[in-house]
Amino acid sequence: MKLNPSVLELNLSNVKNIIKQFIKGYIKNNGFEGIIIGLSGGVDSSTIAALSCSAIGNENVTGLILPEKETYNINDINDAKIVAEKFKIKVETLDISESLKSFYKTLPIFDYKDKVSKGNIKARTRMIYLYYYANKLNKLVCGSSDKSETMIGYFTKWGDGGADISPIMELYKTQVQNLAIHLGIPKKIALKPPSPNLWLNQSAEKELGMKYETLDLVLYGIEHMMTIENITNNLNISKSLVLKIKNRVLSSEHKRRMPFTTKKWI
Repeated sequence: MKLNPSVLELNLSNVKNIIKQFIKGYIKNNGFEGIIIGLSGGVDSSTIAALSCSAIGNENVTGLILPEKETYNINDINDAKIVAEKFKIKVETLDISESLKSFYKTLPIFDYKDKVSKGNIKARTRMIYLYYYANKLNKLVCGSSDKSETMIGYFTKWGDGGADISPIMELYKTQVQNLAIHLGIPKKIALKPPSPNLWLNQSAEKELGMKYETLDLVLYGIEHMMTIENITNNLNISKSLVLKIKNRVLSSEHKRRMPFTTKKWI
């Protein structure tokens, strides 16, 4: 098998229709009145917004913009509002800074220098806001996790990974970007550098050590049982980098599963 961008090409019209039917059917069959989305201004949540509006009508979609003081970025907020306006989504902007302060102050072992654990609190706090609105409005939380980040565990367990449905979880990041453009999302949003925005100036690609164009092909090779050597030779990258990605896939398995318990016969 040859690893090149063509292996990730999709019929975007078909993908759009499949995801729309999935969203529409799930909402209807489970008796909910719509969808809650966390709008970050990034490509994943913007794509989910567009698909949800197309599937169930913009009047049934609510977007929450959840900024906080430490990582406040007016450009991301404006991008989220651009998407909300384009697809005519009702949106609310809620500053979660005070909620975060409460956690920081009341956790006896809280460490301000531990940016990963602190960042996970942020992601989980956003999830709490989304689910509160979902409970009150009889709606489902629609997650925006893509396949690239799900496979390598690049998300917060019970944070941005917490959702009732995740319609684009079978699409790699670059596929989501192409779908976003197909759906009419501005290129400046569809193609801007991804970030979970858990700390200042966080960059997904810097943390991963490669562009998503390369990462997606590495993951495709892993998913299709290609050897490390084959992937390395195909993409002309170091073996250690491919091993790093494969190890992330293996070590993050617990994040993709529901909690384990004893066998039913115990």
